[in-house]
Amino acid sequence: MKTQEKLVRPKPTGIALKRILVPIDFSPLSKKALQYALRFAEEFQTEVILLHVIEPEVPPVFDGFMIAPPVISTIPDGARKLTRLAGSVQTARISSLKSTIRLGLPAHEIVEAAKELDIDLVIIATHGYTGWKHFAIGSTAERVVRTAPCPVLVVREREHEFV
Repeated sequence: MKTQEKLVRPKPTGIALKRILVPIDFSPLSKKALQYALRFAEEFQTEVILLHVIEPEVPPVFDGFMIAPPVISTIPDGARKLTRLAGSVQTARISSLKSTIRLGLPAHEIVEAAKELDIDLVIIATHGYTGWKHFAIGSTAERVVRTAPCPVLVVREREHEFV
């Protein structure tokens, strides 16, 4: 009989991650991206920063008169959701988990947060729209990949699952 040898993974060299940014829109797919981030954080002993971006509502314009923008009521709701999510994934296996909320266009705010917070890796979900939906809605993930100051890992709906 063969004795089973314990598989020992060598520690990664040459890659030093300190901070991982995870944009969260509370979709199941963004929560999947968070799971990837948690695995990376465990492996590299890094800090994870959750970012929720609230898009401003554009007020309608009638004959040159701009209607006052409505009060944004999603900030408290988004803050509560983000706090709950952060609390649900807090684990002793990662060094730190923080969360923040920004107001603006998602792709721009994600890139700006990555610059300001000195992020080493962004892990973002993409909904994988193609054709007309991609043209009309655009891809936040694609814009982030093109302009981010650091590497970006894009998590798709049908993707390899880590064990």
